[in-house]
Amino acid sequence: MSSPAAAPPAPNSLKRIVAASLIGTTIEWYDFFLYGSAAALVFNELFFPESDPLVGTLLSFLTYAVGFAARPLGALVFGHYGDRLGRKKLLVLSLLMMGGATFAIGLLPTHATIGSLAPVLLTVLRLVQGFALGGEWGGAVLLVSEHGDARRRGFWASWPQTGAPAGQLLATGVLSLLTALLSDSAFGSWGWRIPFLLSGVLVIVGLWIRLSVDESPVFKQALQQAEARTADAGAERMPVVAVLRHHWRDVLVAMGARMAENISYYVITAFILVYATTSAGVSKQTALNAVLVASAIHFATIPAWGALSDRWGRRPVYLIGAAGVGLWMFPFFALIDTGGFGSLLLAVTVGLVLHGAMYAPQAAFFSEMFATRMRYSGASIGAQFASVAAGAPAPLIATALLSDYGSSTPIALYVIAASLLTVVAVAAAKETRHRDLAEVAPSGDTGGPEKAPAAQDARTV
Repeated sequence: MSSPAAAPPAPNSLKRIVAASLIGTTIEWYDFFLYGSAAALVFNELFFPESDPLVGTLLSFLTYAVGFAARPLGALVFGHYGDRLGRKKLLVLSLLMMGGATFAIGLLPTHATIGSLAPVLLTVLRLVQGFALGGEWGGAVLLVSEHGDARRRGFWASWPQTGAPAGQLLATGVLSLLTALLSDSAFGSWGWRIPFLLSGVLVIVGLWIRLSVDESPVFKQALQQAEARTADAGAERMPVVAVLRHHWRDVLVAMGARMAENISYYVITAFILVYATTSAGVSKQTALNAVLVASAIHFATIPAWGALSDRWGRRPVYLIGAAGVGLWMFPFFALIDTGGFGSLLLAVTVGLVLHGAMYAPQAAFFSEMFATRMRYSGASIGAQFASVAAGAPAPLIATALLSDYGSSTPIALYVIAASLLTVVAVAAAKETRHRDLAEVAPSGDTGGPEKAPAAQDARTV
């Protein structure tokens, strides 16, 4: 039988764990989003100068999408070792990899200096970023989910999720400040490098905080039980194999749940910098300022949605966000087309608040789907494999649709289709908010020996 769940940590300890996860995810997302903003603003000129401006933007977003392609591989590798060795060790490694790649981008020669080798090196560094981020998310949310108590898990686990808007806020804020202080020529010449080089300082701070926390007690307990079973029965099954055998339905639900969340986010925060400046006649500075303010509001609302998921359940809150984003798309583009800052700010803010209703409960929702010794792998695979089909091509598809049709209507329909898919996936899932992570036998049961009473300990950890 499984051992009793470890007692939840003291409030001060839990807050330190949340802070460690939040600072790490903020830095990782700062690095990742910084690239996306730079891809929309300057990389088309610096690394693809021989192309038509819109084609150059497409090529720039293509290197942006390459980072997503590496995320599933990162999910597999980090998930496997995170379930074997622990969450903390892998989180330290992911932070070092992401920060190192971002710092190196700030030192990268452009096309004018080394020709076609420049975009090749840019793509390689983007692959490293994607690989690291593929392993970061699962470990960060699990570290908090497995430390916190079940009654407020949605609230506490939503804090690492605020790392996304915090990173967006930081990246957009630095870029907005630089574009305000520097001329276009100075920013294009050397100013764009400053935000990438700042990543080195942020990584040092993140490592100092992240190294100060302890491993998840739920994982420690599961590891001890697994070692005891291995001594009696032989080698333990690889986590990814166990996930695909017993939790494939949960993986599909997680992937479907990610579609609207991922696609809408990158349309609202990355593609908008293209659409607002090329179709609505808005300046780069205005567009950046709107995303900046909206990201701050997004940050503040995510914990509130997380707390609501503890009261109402993960599924109802998630469905509000998925349906809301789909319904908001036509008003979203109509407001941007007015060209006014107030309308632009309203469009982005409402879109991100509705996105938060999906993003906030996602951490607890995905964590509660999987057993401890396969939780890092399961949550990471479900989340990151979906990003290849969702977030990766979203700015590319949106830019291509704008280029082909010269209208926002196909882009709105694209996001609406993703919202419908997410609504179906989440509606088909089981509610998870009352599950004990130390004893969970999630909804992915498909039969087999794990259902037999004598083997129950193999399913509970």
